[in-house]
Order: sequence, then structure tokens, then C-alpha cells
Amino acid sequence: MKVMVGGTFDPLHAGHRKLLARSFELAGPDGEVTIGLTTDEFAGVKVHPVHSYRERLETITSFIRERGYAAAWRVEPLADRYGSALDADFDILVVSEETFPVAVEINELRRERGRRKVDLHEISCVLAEDGRRISSTRICRGEIDRQGRLIR
Repeated sequence: MKVMVGGTFDPLHAGHRKLLARSFELAGPDGEVTIGLTTDEFAGVKVHPVHSYRERLETITSFIRERGYAAAWRVEPLADRYGSALDADFDILVVSEETFPVAVEINELRRERGRRKVDLHEISCVLAEDGRRISSTRICRGEIDRQGRLIR
């Protein structure tokens, strides 16, 4: 299976790890995972500071290597909401609950371009100790750590 996933992945937290892990599970050992990583310009619209593309790429690369996934993988710059997903040949798009509407748009735009629809696989958000979802914004505010443990 050819799987696509995208995001800013900064800081890389339990929710991101779940999203990436599921992407590799769906791809299988003989599959391929394409990770769209937001460019510095596109990530600049976040409400919290974001590390450079190069630093985020190094973090993702380390995570994937530590996990020892067998599937082939590559990271490509994601300069907008859709990246190469509008025209690429792939089978599954893995998204979070909050980005599911963008995945639906991608399939609509693919259809308009004469491309086949891809399967959408939605990952539920990972919850912190307080029952609220883990997010990069909450981590940057110092409310929780990357695993969702409460700091204050």
C-alpha cells in the first residue's frame, strides 16, 4: 500500500507518533509512506513557535529509524493544505480528526482532476491526563508534556 500523511510535527508528540505509526502499519512492510512536512513558510502560520524544516525533518527521521519500520518512506515539503496528494498515485491518506475535512476536500479535488479517490483513514486524537487532546499548542504553553502528562 502507498500511504500519505502530512503535518508540521512540532513538537513531535504522542498524537503525531500515533499518526506516523498507523501510516506505517497501513503501508505494511512492502509498502511506501510519503510524509508531507510543512515548509517553514507554511508552518509560520501556527500560533506557537515552530522549529526549522531541517530540525523537524531530523526529528521525524530519528523517530522512524528508532522504530525500525520496514516500509519504504520519504519526506516531501508541504507548502499548502494539499501538497502532492491531489495528483500523486497512492492508496490511503491518514489524517487526524481535526484534518479530516481537508482529506475530504483532497478527494473532491482529485475527482475534479480525473484522479481516483483514495481511502481516508482517520486517527482519533490522543488524550492527555486531563482528558483533553494532546496538541502542540498545549505543549508550547507548558500545560502538558509530549506524552500528555500535566505540567501545571
